[in-house]
Amino acid sequence: MTVGVLFVCTGNICRSPTAESVFRSLVHDAGLKKEISIESAGIHSYHVGEPPDTRAIQTALSRGYKMVGLSSRRVFERDFHLFDLIIAMDKSHLRHLKAMAPGDTYERVKLFLSFATGMQTSEVPDPYYNNSESFEEVLNLIEKGSIALLKEIQSEYL
Repeated sequence: MTVGVLFVCTGNICRSPTAESVFRSLVHDAGLKKEISIESAGIHSYHVGEPPDTRAIQTALSRGYKMVGLSSRRVFERDFHLFDLIIAMDKSHLRHLKAMAPGDTYERVKLFLSFATGMQTSEVPDPYYNNSESFEEVLNLIEKGSIALLKEIQSEYL
């Protein structure tokens, strides 16, 4: 059985591709590449076909995460049937995805940081209009959320 994970943010150029890259690295290190498939998408189609934001790429690379070959895409209704977990970066994405989800897939939509305990926040903020420190903060949150999500998948799905 393969568990499908789709990370979703606004335009699929900052948070969700960062989460995809970090989570892919953790899954690889855990030896679970065949058991977990990972993608990312955006709520909106502002940047379809574009690579991730340069600042996100540079911040991820500074910690050894590679965002090679990624390009922005929009989330589609079919994704709710293709993925076991649809992971929203913030509460506005969560609301949008739950409204979009066909009835039998509603429970697949989760807030990313809900998997992590002891967090000061429940959302991964959008760094797009901010400075490089915001991208560092986002990466910190994504690393913590990714570790917790992997533990959840290992205990509940595999």
